[in-house]
Amino acid sequence: MRGLKTQFGDFVVHDDLDLDVHEGEILGVVGGSGTGKSVLMRAIIGLKRPTAGKISVFGADVWAMSDHDRREIEQRWGVLFQGGALFSSLTVAQNIMAPIREHLALPDALARDIAALKISMAGLPPDAGAKFPSELSGGMSKRAGLARALALDPELLFLDEPTAGLDPIGAARFDDLIVSLKKSLGLTVFMVTHDLDTLHAACDRVAVLAEKRVIAVGTIAQVRQTGHPWIEEYFGGPRGRAALMAKAGGGGAREEAS
Repeated sequence: MRGLKTQFGDFVVHDDLDLDVHEGEILGVVGGSGTGKSVLMRAIIGLKRPTAGKISVFGADVWAMSDHDRREIEQRWGVLFQGGALFSSLTVAQNIMAPIREHLALPDALARDIAALKISMAGLPPDAGAKFPSELSGGMSKRAGLARALALDPELLFLDEPTAGLDPIGAARFDDLIVSLKKSLGLTVFMVTHDLDTLHAACDRVAVLAEKRVIAVGTIAQVRQTGHPWIEEYFGGPRGRAALMAKAGGGGAREEAS
């Protein structure tokens, strides 16, 4: 992202924002309420047109490509929206098969087999495929959404608040799953999150949004060296210290919250 500007009417969310996401990393995007974390993700995947600037994914300008090229590049990424965003009238298996049917001409039997594989990869039991979203717990809904995001074997995975609403144990297991999938599948992960434990447990680097741009990017230790007041309050407060203790094996913010 270079010189990115996004706005709603006269309200400017981002202004002259620059950010690089490196292949094979898990990048955590953090910031206070209203800093436009989810808006940034939506701009990258083509759901929110920027006012100015350029977004390149796999070397291609997301907002300058043809419809045909966009369909091709969309097959190379997967998206887990906050809350899962599953189609309520479809079963879990049918939800996972939706992008397969949209982008690939595969026999239904093969599509069902792929859906079953993704259900397993996301840590769901085999019988979850026949369930409707209304029959799932919050944690299962997240995993079902993840299974759908993995349907086309993407190289790039977008996650919007993946552990929001999960209990401490479920959130920790989801973190472990993301790290495991990243390593086994060679994924690059762009993760919007406010979860300090997730940042410590899963992310290789962190990008901090404030003042309408990225004010710091790097490891948690590196971004804290900037001395920015919000960064210090966020990472140096009680929950930040608890998350750091969790990484060292001494219990964490989730344990404290529970």
